[in-house]
Amino acid sequence: MSYLQRQGTRRVPQWAPIPGSDQVPNSAGGFAFEVDDWARLRRFLILGYEAGSYYATEWSLTRENAQAVERCIREDGPRTVAEIVGVSEGGRAPKNDPALFALAMAAGVGDERTRRAALDALPRVARTGTHLFRFATFAEQFRGWGRSLRRAVGGWYASRPVDALAYQAVKYRQRDGVTHRDLLRLAHPAAAVSARNPTLDVSPEHAALFEWIARGTATDGLPGLVEGFALAQTADTPKATAALVREYRLPREALKPEHLTSRRSGRRCSTRCRRRR
Repeated sequence: MSYLQRQGTRRVPQWAPIPGSDQVPNSAGGFAFEVDDWARLRRFLILGYEAGSYYATEWSLTRENAQAVERCIREDGPRTVAEIVGVSEGGRAPKNDPALFALAMAAGVGDERTRRAALDALPRVARTGTHLFRFATFAEQFRGWGRSLRRAVGGWYASRPVDALAYQAVKYRQRDGVTHRDLLRLAHPAAAVSARNPTLDVSPEHAALFEWIARGTATDGLPGLVEGFALAQTADTPKATAALVREYRLPREALKPEHLTSRRSGRRCSTRCRRRR
């Protein structure tokens, strides 16, 4: 009679579904209630899945969530973009990479309305140079460098004040082999901005900064931060570097690696970086 005592609706083992429910198999070999794609989208944007779990590998979890993101994009692309922007701008995720990945997918596999919304949202999700590098890397997984992507990336550069853009160019110089020089040569900001928004003109100061980033021209007429960066790259001693940090308020990334180990320049730079943040 023991086999009959294990049958019922009040106590059900985890490896069996609750009778009459819509539970589905999970990765642990049991059953759980299924969440819809929109809940999975929000979970992916907030938590990500870079390390996997005890019962599922990183690759399988990432694939499952990427497929859920794609289904949301195809079902309602503008709503998906709004979810991405909301999580990213609201600071609800410890890392911005899932939002950048989902935005790049929307800009690549969505319909025309979705692609336009995703590219328009680029400055709101990619707020630093590192974010922009990540987005560009993800976007190449779903699409090529067509006109709309060049305009969006060019607009990212041209819409920022020159001083803010100089800070991005000095602090976030490269990520995973992608540099500002690479993106500027692909995007051509002056042509991209004039084609998309004639009212947003590329100033001579922007053009001079673009030339310095792409070709390493002289720093004459550029923001002081760029001049300080150029001097820090040629500084001979940590003492000279510390003086440049005080004068130009340089971030750590602007200094020579060997000078960062110095108590004089490293301490000065750490203090300046904390005050800037």
